[in-house]
Amino acid sequence: MRDYHGIILAYSASPELRELVSARTTASLPFCGRYRVIDFSLSSLRNAGIFDVGVIMQKDYQSLLNHLGSGKPWDMSRRVGGLQILPPFGLPGNHSGQYSGTIEALNAVSAYIKDIPQNNIVLMNADICANIDIDAAIAQFEGSNEPVTAICAEYASVGPHNRYVLDEQGKAVKIIFDRESDDPDSLPSLGGYIIRKDVLLSYMDKCKASNVYRFHKDAISMYLNDGGKMNIYIHKGYSSTISSVEAYYRSNMDMLNPETRKTLFIPDRPVRTKCHEEVSTYYGENAVSRWSLVADNCIIEGEIENCVVFSGVRIAPGAKLKNCIVMHNCTIPEGCALDCVIVDKNVSFPEGTVLTGTPSLPVVVPKNFVI
Repeated sequence: MRDYHGIILAYSASPELRELVSARTTASLPFCGRYRVIDFSLSSLRNAGIFDVGVIMQKDYQSLLNHLGSGKPWDMSRRVGGLQILPPFGLPGNHSGQYSGTIEALNAVSAYIKDIPQNNIVLMNADICANIDIDAAIAQFEGSNEPVTAICAEYASVGPHNRYVLDEQGKAVKIIFDRESDDPDSLPSLGGYIIRKDVLLSYMDKCKASNVYRFHKDAISMYLNDGGKMNIYIHKGYSSTISSVEAYYRSNMDMLNPETRKTLFIPDRPVRTKCHEEVSTYYGENAVSRWSLVADNCIIEGEIENCVVFSGVRIAPGAKLKNCIVMHNCTIPEGCALDCVIVDKNVSFPEGTVLTGTPSLPVVVPKNFVI
């Protein structure tokens, strides 16, 4: 058994995701026709041989529980250890019910963390679409003298993110918060860390004593101000942080490019997900499908171009979709024309509906909505 334990932070959702997270967390957002966003963090850990993983949740996690189940798709359904669901506990009675930051979320499950038998923790966010080579990151962690290794990307995602400034030896010595663009003198953080358990617990205690709650702005800043240095592992493949409707839309559209898709779905590091045994998709005699990803169990009789279509979708003759994301079990009847639209699950349209958005401001039709 490897001396590493995974913890995935799946307790929050960015408000900029609006209707997409009204009844779910970012972790359970459908992605690329068949996956959920959390699949990437879980699969990265599984591919590195880390089978003991805790998933920190807080609210709106029913769809995530349905997806994770016992953890069998990731080989984490085990008699001892395996996948552990960590709902809120250990909060004071007068608490508002929402974690103020990652440190508070970790302190809420501190009893679980203290009982972890492994000496090192791989901490990951559940809102990152990236197939990270955790094996390589661990090798770099073990080859350094630092108790913390931060996982960074080569380039920044859309939206605000944290960045690390490095010294001459390539160690992180400073963190810059909430940057919107790339900076040649720093690296964007992917929010993932490999950290010694005793160090993590120490800074959880320090933050609790100081009544501060945030991981980066409080714990990491405290660690660096104490003179600590941080090793950096650079993830060189595709990465995207699902932090807004625009980022979610762009990330799905990125998957329509085969070359981009190859850097995320790597045969040697497969992305696992909950399997659904379904029939093949039916294409009508006059159906048109250009440059699109279409899941099983769909009926396509209209026209789709540059679209991501999930299972159970019905597109009637005469319907035209372009640059759209259509989630499970939606019905698009005759005469509909959709362009740059995100259609959440179980949506029905009347005939002749016309909706048009833009790539930077796609129209979002909420889950179970009937127009």
